[in-house]
Amino acid sequence: MNPLPQFKKISILPVVIALALVALASLKVVRADAVTDWNAIASTAIVTNAGQPPPVSALSFAMVQGAVYDAVNAIDRGYQPYLVQPSANPTDSKEAAAAAAAFRVLVGFPDLPGLFPAQLPTWQPVYDAYIANLPDNPPGSRAAGVSIGETTARAMLEERMNDGRFGPPPDLYPPAPGIWRPTPPNFANDPAPWVGNVLPFLVPSAEMLRTDGPNALTSADYAEDFNEVKELGSLTSTTRTADQTDAAIFWQDHAIALYNRIFRTLAASQGLDIVKSARLFAMENLAAADAQIGCWNDKYYWQFWRPITAIREADTDGNPATEADPSWLPLFDPTTPVCNPPLLFTPPFSDHPSGHACATSAFVHTLKNFFGTDKIAVSAFSNKSCTTRSFDRFSDVLKEVIDARVYAGIHFRTADTQGAVLGKKVAHYLKKHYFQPVP
Repeated sequence: MNPLPQFKKISILPVVIALALVALASLKVVRADAVTDWNAIASTAIVTNAGQPPPVSALSFAMVQGAVYDAVNAIDRGYQPYLVQPSANPTDSKEAAAAAAAFRVLVGFPDLPGLFPAQLPTWQPVYDAYIANLPDNPPGSRAAGVSIGETTARAMLEERMNDGRFGPPPDLYPPAPGIWRPTPPNFANDPAPWVGNVLPFLVPSAEMLRTDGPNALTSADYAEDFNEVKELGSLTSTTRTADQTDAAIFWQDHAIALYNRIFRTLAASQGLDIVKSARLFAMENLAAADAQIGCWNDKYYWQFWRPITAIREADTDGNPATEADPSWLPLFDPTTPVCNPPLLFTPPFSDHPSGHACATSAFVHTLKNFFGTDKIAVSAFSNKSCTTRSFDRFSDVLKEVIDARVYAGIHFRTADTQGAVLGKKVAHYLKKHYFQPVP
């Protein structure tokens, strides 16, 4: 199966002019941090234009931010490189290096395709104007920065060739109690089932992230999870509060794009320079990519059914503490109002582990490792709920996401908590093995 046709088609011309004009207008005052500028551009290219869903977009963000980090770090040389460390002078332009690395990973070279070659007409004028507006002091530093960024982008694109992206899907298990099958109302299949077979960016293998798995259908723990989501996650729940409903809808915004908005805010609020910013974005997005690879590998290992199937077919689970409701619907149903499309529904792949919890845990634990503290307040706006939610510390975000997926009626709690363990493993592996300061 080739999932590419299921992604949103890129309609270049209607959005190109608007995007380019906005970007060009903003270049009148060049910000100090080209990393955040080009992260925002990458988000538009990856999510808005290409329509990549979270697990696929995580891989694309990782490629962009890994190359940007290597480009900036090649000039600063304060940390270990991720892939390469081209020769550079301390006066070479870090801003030009960051912009060139991001641009080339996104659109590629004449002899080496990037992520989105069709978007070249969109971003070429934006990139040209961005580079032209950067200072060239000393003379030649800007061109040197561009050369460094192109070198690290080429290294990333070559490294990720034939890495398993868009490969064949895993086999599905035959239908049985506890086994995933497509869910109403769309009865769709996973648009990116191959993610779990992609070569990880950091960890030696996806299999090393294997979770303990879902609870046995006949266990008391399964019944506890079952009855919790049946009550709290029901479309007609009288137990779920308005704030819990908002949390569920809030976190259905595109997770990878939402978190990168948070990182851009943190880079500014915490006063990160371009080197620290490049390191933050690389650490976060590479961790998320491996968390999604490990998560999808684990999903297709367990292939556990979603709550909507489990609740409707509880008379087949062999557990006396569960009761079937053939008409049960989750909060995530097309009839639930949202601020922006698409409408809500149970995601078209298996329950265990939660992809959102895997990514959020990797993000949160990497934030804690990067800043050396959990106690930094963050706020974020969701395009799905059109509300803002605020948190006193990073770990509060993870706690709410775990709860929110239960409130949504789309995950058993164990899928969330074990997804959080998987993401933490990735973050801790990264902390020990990558992006270390150079003595």
